[in-house]
Amino acid sequence: MAIFSEFLGVTLGVVLTALGLDLFLVPNKIAAGGVSGLATVFHYLTGAPVGMTMLALNVPLFAMGIYRLGLKFGFRSLYGTISLSLVVDALASYLPVPTHDPLLASIFGGVLTGLGLGLVFRYRGTTGGTDLAAAVLRTYTGANVGQLLFLVDGIVVLIAGFTFNSWELAMYALITIFVTAWLIDLVQEGISYTKAFFIISQKKDEIAAAVLRELNRGATALKGRGMYTGMERDVLLVVVNRSEVTRLKDLIYKVDREAFVILADVHEVLGEGFKQWRES
Repeated sequence: MAIFSEFLGVTLGVVLTALGLDLFLVPNKIAAGGVSGLATVFHYLTGAPVGMTMLALNVPLFAMGIYRLGLKFGFRSLYGTISLSLVVDALASYLPVPTHDPLLASIFGGVLTGLGLGLVFRYRGTTGGTDLAAAVLRTYTGANVGQLLFLVDGIVVLIAGFTFNSWELAMYALITIFVTAWLIDLVQEGISYTKAFFIISQKKDEIAAAVLRELNRGATALKGRGMYTGMERDVLLVVVNRSEVTRLKDLIYKVDREAFVILADVHEVLGEGFKQWRES
């Protein structure tokens, strides 16, 4: 059942990614990095189908990946790569082009591809492309994968700018890349619906008791040491929902007006009182 849900998630992600390409990016010549960006350039140079070009470009990448990294990418990666290529070409001739405004196309194309790729990654798949290329390059250079991804995508955008003789299209492609990256993170990490309080106080026990009594939340004491004073003290960690933030602030203020409080976003909390593991 878990394997079925994973493949279903990868399939849904592939369809959304294909829609982003077919509806917005390819018709408006927005080559937003990666294998799909190169395939878009080749499509306008030669008339070759975008999906089959993506598949042809991914074959040597997979060969290099197997050679350098072994079979770590697994069947789901192969499934995601092949299915995306097939779905892109299968839908291309049936879908209308909603807009020829490059700004709208870059934003909405980025939203759909970001949601799609986020789902693919969330369900442990890949679609090949530059993430595989970056992983292979890392074995040669030792550089950070994120930096290599940005470098490879930047090169694709430059190639598209020269090919289409339009640096405006290249700039729109950069917008798509940033929107896509943001949506991928959002899908994988989730919307920040909880907050984490780090509380340093001389009255930590009273604050912890009040949190348990008035908010029905737990508190964890973390060991800390002030580097200036050299004094050891506990730091309380309390995680609450957004609706409880003001109540916890008021509670801390009532107990200790001298408390030092750090408030941080938390993207996902798994466990008692929050999301259960089976829901993640």
